[in-house]
Amino acid sequence: MSQRPRLLPWNGPDGKPCYLVGDGTGHLWRLADELETVQLAAGAQLLGTADEMLRDAKTDARALHFLGDCLTVALRNALRVAESRGDRLPTPVYDGGEDDGPAEWRRAARRRFGIG
Repeated sequence: MSQRPRLLPWNGPDGKPCYLVGDGTGHLWRLADELETVQLAAGAQLLGTADEMLRDAKTDARALHFLGDCLTVALRNALRVAESRGDRLPTPVYDGGEDDGPAEWRRAARRRFGIG
């Protein structure tokens, strides 16, 4: 059975995404897991720092600009982790019921979060 390629949490030397094909074991697979964990933890920690900085009226524009840069990197990393993990989920099988499938999930999410 062939595995779907895993999007790795780093780019190649040419700046293009790197992929790994395997069975979920091995040194590179573990390294990617560890780096994803570090990236998500750093993002969570940065979010706490952002909360503090945004509450502090003394935070200057340069610090806020730097914070924005850091948050952009953290969000990009988190989205890449989500994409990589989502790509490796099994393809769901729908039975065709009206509450089944992505369209209904989107409607439910919009209701839940009050989005148009």
